[in-house]
Amino acid sequence: MKPEILQLSPILIPAINTRLEELFTVRRYFQQADKQAYLQEHGANIRGVITGGHTGITQAVMAQLPKLEVVAVNGVGTDAVDLAYARDRGIRVTATIGALTEDVADLAIGLLISVCRGLCTSDRYVRSGQWPHSPTPLAPLPLARQVSGMRIGIVGMGRVGRAVATRAAAFGCPISYTDLQPMSDLDYTFVADLKELASNSDALILAAAADKAEGIINAQVLKALGKDGYLINVARGKLVNEVDLVAALAAGEVAGAGLDVFVDEPHVPEALFANETVVLQPHRASATLQTRTRMGEMVVASLVDSFAGKVPQGSVTD
Repeated sequence: MKPEILQLSPILIPAINTRLEELFTVRRYFQQADKQAYLQEHGANIRGVITGGHTGITQAVMAQLPKLEVVAVNGVGTDAVDLAYARDRGIRVTATIGALTEDVADLAIGLLISVCRGLCTSDRYVRSGQWPHSPTPLAPLPLARQVSGMRIGIVGMGRVGRAVATRAAAFGCPISYTDLQPMSDLDYTFVADLKELASNSDALILAAAADKAEGIINAQVLKALGKDGYLINVARGKLVNEVDLVAALAAGEVAGAGLDVFVDEPHVPEALFANETVVLQPHRASATLQTRTRMGEMVVASLVDSFAGKVPQGSVTD
C-alpha cells in the first residue's frame, strides 16, 4: 500500500505531480472546502506532509496526524513550521536548501538593475505610446543610476548572500556584508553594525534567512542608507519595517527599492503602487521551471528517504 501524503500547497510542475502520484496516495488538502472534515476522514493514515515555506503547517494540524513522519517544505523557509513540536514528536522537517540559491541571487541583481536603471518605468513609457510624442527621447524620463561600481552591502552571507556577492563583484562592485560573525573564508569587508553597513553602501541587499529577526531595516537604517541609496529585499518581508520604508521613499530619504517579499503577503502597501522608484515582484525569486523542478525533486526524495528510514537531504531537525 502506498504511503498517504497530505499536500497543503500545490506544486506547479506536472512531472513532479505525476511522480508523487506514482509513489504515494496524495490527499490534496489545499483543494478542500471543509478542511477539518477532510482531516477527520484521512488524518489517521497520513505519514507525510508537503507544504510551502509560506504555508507551513500549524501544530494543530500536526496534532491530528498521529502517524506523521516527515514534513517536506517546498522552499527554504521553515518559520511557519513548529520545529520544536516536530522534534518532540520525532517528525522530520526538510527544506529544499540550495535549490533556490542561483535564482534568488539572479533576481536580487535583476531588481537592483531594474530600480536603478528605471526599466519598469521606461517599459511603461514605451508601451503607453508616449515615446513618439516627446521632443527628445530622454526628455520625460530622469537619468538613471549606474549599477557598475556601486558599493554593495549584503545582509546575510549564507548561500544566497555569497551568490549575490559573486554576481555584484562581476559588475566591479565593492562588497561589504554583515552577519552574526565574520566569515574567515571571505575577502569581503565585514561590518558588524547594520547602520554602519547601510551608511557605507549605495545599495543594501537583504539575503538573510533570519527567521526570528523582524523590522531590522527601520527608519534609522534607511536614513543611514541615505537619499542616494537603494534597498533590495529577496529574503524575508518581515525584515523590513514597511511603514518606515514607505515614509522614507515618500520623503526622498532613500532613492528606491526592489522588493520581492512583503510582511503580509499577498498584501502590499498600496502607497508603493504609484511610486516609480520602486520595483515590485510577487515573491517569485525561485519561480523558474528549472528551480521549481529541482525543488519538487528534493521534496519527493525527502519523502522517499524518510519512509525508508534514511536521513533526507535538507533535514533541518536532525
